[in-house]
Amino acid sequence: MKVNLFISIYLIFLFLAPITATAQTQTEKENTPDSIRISLLTCASGGEIYSLFGHTAIRYENFTQGTDAVFNYGMFNFNAPNFIFRFALGETDYQLGVSNYEHFAAEYNYLGRDVWQQTLNLNQKEKDRLVNLLKENYLPENRIYRYNFFYDNCATRPRDQIEKAIDGTLQYADNMTDDNIGVTFRDLLHQYSKDHLWSRFGMDMCMGSQADKPINRRLMMFIPFYVQKYFNTAQVIDERGNTHSLIFSEEKVVATGKTASDFQSGGITPMQSTLLLLIFVTATTIYGLRKRKTLWPIDLILFFVAGAAGCVLAFLAIFSQHPAVSPNYLLFVFHPFHLICLPCMINRVRKNKLSRYMLANFAVLILFICLWGVIPQKINLAVLPLALCLLIRSVSNLILTYKRS
Repeated sequence: MKVNLFISIYLIFLFLAPITATAQTQTEKENTPDSIRISLLTCASGGEIYSLFGHTAIRYENFTQGTDAVFNYGMFNFNAPNFIFRFALGETDYQLGVSNYEHFAAEYNYLGRDVWQQTLNLNQKEKDRLVNLLKENYLPENRIYRYNFFYDNCATRPRDQIEKAIDGTLQYADNMTDDNIGVTFRDLLHQYSKDHLWSRFGMDMCMGSQADKPINRRLMMFIPFYVQKYFNTAQVIDERGNTHSLIFSEEKVVATGKTASDFQSGGITPMQSTLLLLIFVTATTIYGLRKRKTLWPIDLILFFVAGAAGCVLAFLAIFSQHPAVSPNYLLFVFHPFHLICLPCMINRVRKNKLSRYMLANFAVLILFICLWGVIPQKINLAVLPLALCLLIRSVSNLILTYKRS
C-alpha cells in the first residue's frame, strides 16, 4: 500500500515538474530586462557637398529581441515639390528614418566612408528613456522637422536626445559656452571643405558676415565630428553625485581604407579661373583702348552675370531663413542693379557716351577694394579678380569717353 502511494506521488511530481519549470522560466524571462546596447555612430566625410561634414546616427541593439536598428535624423526627399526653392528659403524639412544596421553599414561601405561607433555608458532606465524618446520622435506626427544646418541638424538632434535621457547632468570636459575660442562658422566650413575649393567658394559667396562671428564649442557640435570628440571626454553626474564616462568604448565598425584625399576634387580652381578671366578682360580692354573700341559685348556678359549672382545673394539676404546669410557685403560687388541698369548702361557704352552707372560702379568698387581688410566678413580671395574685371570695364568707359570729348 505504501509502495503504491509512493509511486503515485512520484508520477504526479514527474507530470508537474516540466510545467513548473516552464512557468518559472517564463517568469524569469519576463522579469529579466532586455540586453540593450545603444551607440552613437559617426560617419566620415564624402565627396558630395552635403556629405563634406560627415553624419551622425544612433544605433539601437536589443540582443534578446534580435533588433539592430539605426535612427537617422538626416533623411530628406530631394524630389519633394519645390525642393530647391524651399532649400534656398531655409524651409527644408528633414525627417527621422529607421533602417536596418546591416543596410546602413553596407551603404557607407559602398560609399567609401568609415563609421565609428561609440557605445553609450547608460543604465537600464536611461536606455529605456532614450529608446522611448526615439520611438516618440519616429511617430508620423513627430518625425518631420524643420532643418537648420547650424542649429538643428542630424548631429544636434541625436546629441539632444541623449542628453534628455540621462539621469542627472552631462558635464563636458571643456567650457561649452565660451565664445572666445577664436572659431567661427566659416572657419568650420573651410576646415571641412579644404579639398573642395568650388564648394568652399560657393559657400563663401552665400554666407554673410554673421558666419564670421565667434561661436562656442556647443555650437561647433553642428559638425558630427565635434559631437564625437566632446562625447569622448564627457562625464555623467548622477543624482547621487557619482561620476562615470558617457562613452563606454569606441571602435571603427566600417573600415573602407579610404581617406579624405580620395574624395579630393581636382581640376581648375576658382582662383585660377577668375585670374584667367581677369587676364582676358585686361588684355581685351587694353586692345579696345588702343583701337578706341567700346567692346560692349564684354560689358553685357560681365554685368549680366554679376547682376544674376547679385539677385541670388539679395534673395538669400532678404528672404531666406538660413542663418548667417545676411548681411552680405558681397552685394557691393554683385547686386541686382547690374541687371536693372544694364539696358541703359549698354546703350550709353555702345554710343561711346559717358555712363553714370559706370562712374558710380567705379566709385563703389574702389571703395570696396580699399576697405577689403576692414570689412567684417571674410571674403574669398577669388572674388578680387572678379571685382577688378568690373572695375576695369568701368575705367574703360571713362577713358574712352574722356578721349572722345
